[in-house]
Amino acid sequence: MSEPQDPLASVRARIDAVDQQILALLKQRMEIVTDLATVKREHGLRIRDARREEQLLEARREIARSLGLSVDVTESLFRLIMWASRDHQASLKAEVPLHTEPKRVAIIGGHGGIGRRMAELFGELGHTVLIADLDTTLSAREAAAQADVTLISVPIDVTERVIEEVGPAVPHDGLLMDVTSIKAAPLAAMLRSTQASVLGTHPMFGPGAQSFQGQRVVFCPGRGDLWADWVRTNFRARGMVITDASADEHDRAMAFVQVLTHYQTQVLGLTLAKLATPLQESLRFTSPAYLMELYVAARHFGQDPALYGPIEMNNPLTARVTDAFREAADAVGKMLLARDQGAFVRMFEEVRAFFGDFSDEATEKSRFMMDRLVERS
Repeated sequence: MSEPQDPLASVRARIDAVDQQILALLKQRMEIVTDLATVKREHGLRIRDARREEQLLEARREIARSLGLSVDVTESLFRLIMWASRDHQASLKAEVPLHTEPKRVAIIGGHGGIGRRMAELFGELGHTVLIADLDTTLSAREAAAQADVTLISVPIDVTERVIEEVGPAVPHDGLLMDVTSIKAAPLAAMLRSTQASVLGTHPMFGPGAQSFQGQRVVFCPGRGDLWADWVRTNFRARGMVITDASADEHDRAMAFVQVLTHYQTQVLGLTLAKLATPLQESLRFTSPAYLMELYVAARHFGQDPALYGPIEMNNPLTARVTDAFREAADAVGKMLLARDQGAFVRMFEEVRAFFGDFSDEATEKSRFMMDRLVERS
C-alpha cells in the first residue's frame, strides 16, 4: 500500500517559498544598508536617526493596518530589523571619521570577559591592540609603555594595585582608563599614579552581550578632555550610549542598579533552593512573570561569584541598601501573615506613586518581553 500523503505538505511548501523570498529581501535590504553606511561615513553623519526611525515605524504600522496584519507584531519585526541595520552600519565603521589615526591600545586583563570585548571593539575600529594578562609574556608595564591608551580590565579587588603598578609606565601624552564597576577609588588611584590623561568608564553590560549596539557605558571624567572625546567617539561608533557622571554619582547609582538588583536576585535564588521544590515541577505552572524571574536568577547564578561579590561588597552604600531591603521584606511579610489588606493597599499606593508615569512604560515594555518569552517557551 502506498504511504498516505501529508495533507499539509503543499501548504507548507508555499510557506517555505514565501519565507525564502522574505530572507532574500532582507539580504537585499542589508546590501542597501551597506551603501547607507558608506554615505554616512563620507558625510560624518550619525548612525542612529531617531526621527527617521519613528517615521519608518509609523509608516510600517499604517501599512500593516491596511493589510489586516497585527500592528504590534509588525512593529516588533521592524524594530529588530532596524537594530540589525544599526549594528551592521557600526561594524562598517559608519561613525568612524574617514581619516582617523589608528592608536595602540593596551588591554590589561585582555583575556578576561570584558577585556576580550574591549579588545574586540578597538580591534574592529582599526586600532592595534596589545594584550597583557597573567598568561602573556608581555607584562602590564611593558604594554602600557608601548601604548597610546592603556585600559585596565582586572578584578575589582586587584584593580587599584594594578593601576599603581601600571600608571607610572603610561606615557604622559597618553590615556589611562578603566572599566571597573565601582568608580571613586579606581579613579582616584589613576589620578595619583600617572600624569597622563585619565578616564573612568563602566560598561553596563556583561561579556556575553550579543552586540555593542544600544549598550550603555558610564563616563566618569578624570583628566584630559581630548582623550575622553576620543574614547567617546570610538564607543559611539559601535553604537553605545554614553552617560556622563561623577565617580560619586556613579557609585550611588550602582547601589540600586547593581547592588539592590543582584541582592534581590540572590535572595530569590537562595529561597528557591532552600524550599527545595523541584524546579521542573514549578515550571509546569509557570506564568511569564515567574519565568522571567527564573531566567534572570538562573543566569545570575550561572556566572562567576568572583565578579558579583566584589561589586556588592565594595559599594559604599551596600549596608544601607541591604538594610532597607530586609526592612521592606519584613514589612510585606507581616502584612501577608496578618492578612492586613488595608496595609497592603496602602503599600501599593505608595509604590505606585513612586513609579508615577513610568508604570505605563513598564506595562508596555514588560508585556512585550513576556510575549517574546512565551513565543520561545
